Amino acid sequence: MERLISLAGNLLAAIGLMICLGAGLVRLSGNFHLFGYSAMTVFMAGTGLMVMACLAKLELLLLRKRE
Repeated sequence: MERLISLAGNLLAAIGLMICLGAGLVRLSGNFHLFGYSAMTVFMAGTGLMVMACLAKLELLLLRKRE
């Protein structure tokens, strides 16, 4: 279970970071939309994924503390 939560946290963080970087690069290039969505909306989705990754890592720390 710990390995699954750790893997999920790492995967969510990597995906969130890539989405945020992509949205930032699109916005810096002067465009406002990415795949039909506002660049800020895509950026917020990436931020949400990184927050979810942080919560998964926090749960992992709490699981280790209980043992």
